[in-house]
Amino acid sequence: MSDAVSQVLLGSGLTVLSQPLMYVKVLVQHCQEDDQAEEVKRSSKESSLEKVIKETSQEMVARSAATLVTHPFHVITLRCMVQFIGRETKYSGVFSSFVTIYREEGIFGFFAGLIPRLLGDILSLWLCNMLAYLINTYALENGVSTMTEMKSYSQAVTGFFASMLTYPFVLVSNLMAINSCGLAGGLPPYAPEYSSWIDCWSRLHSEGNMSRGNSLFFRKVPAGKRYLWEEKKFH
Repeated sequence: MSDAVSQVLLGSGLTVLSQPLMYVKVLVQHCQEDDQAEEVKRSSKESSLEKVIKETSQEMVARSAATLVTHPFHVITLRCMVQFIGRETKYSGVFSSFVTIYREEGIFGFFAGLIPRLLGDILSLWLCNMLAYLINTYALENGVSTMTEMKSYSQAVTGFFASMLTYPFVLVSNLMAINSCGLAGGLPPYAPEYSSWIDCWSRLHSEGNMSRGNSLFFRKVPAGKRYLWEEKKFH
C-alpha cells in the first residue's frame, strides 16, 4: 500500500515539475508552425512573382511579334486618316498603298515609327502586370468576399494607368509614321520634319507637348505660341 502511495506522489510531483517545460514546448511548437506558415507564404509570393515575370516575358515576345507583323497596316491606316487634312487621295486602298510606300520609301517605309511603338507596348505591358501583382499581393488581402472581384478590376485600372504613362511613345510613333511621307499633314506648316524618332521626342519635350492629342475635349497650347483664328493655326 505504501509503495502505491509513494508511486502516485512521485508521478504527481513529476507531472507538476514537467508542466512548465511542457508549456514551453507547446509554445515553441506553435512558434515553429507560425514560422513555417510565414515561410510558406513568403515562398508562395516568390513563386507567384516568378510566374508573373515568366508570363509577362512570354506575352512580351508574342505582342512584339504581332506588332512587327501588323505595323505596315498600322502605317497605312494612319496615312489614310492624315490625308484628310489636305483632301488627298494618295492612299486609296491596301494594295495600292503597299505599292506606293515601297516605291517611294522602300521596305523601311512600312516600319516608320516602329521602335517607339514597340518600346511603348513593352513598357505598358510590364507596368500593367507588375502593378497589378503588387496591388493584388500586398494591397488586397485574401479572405474578403469582395477581394476576388476587386483583383479582377485591378488589371484594368493598372492598364489604364500604364497607357497614360506610355502615351508619349504612342504619340511619337504616330508622328513618325506620317513624317515626310508626301502628305500635307506630315509636312510643314502642319508638322515639322523630324530626322529620327529621338529628334521628334526631343522637340515635343522641349515644347511641353508630350501629351498632345491625349484628350478629346481639351487641347494644350504649345509653349510660346498662340492660336491665330484667321489662319486657323498656332503661331
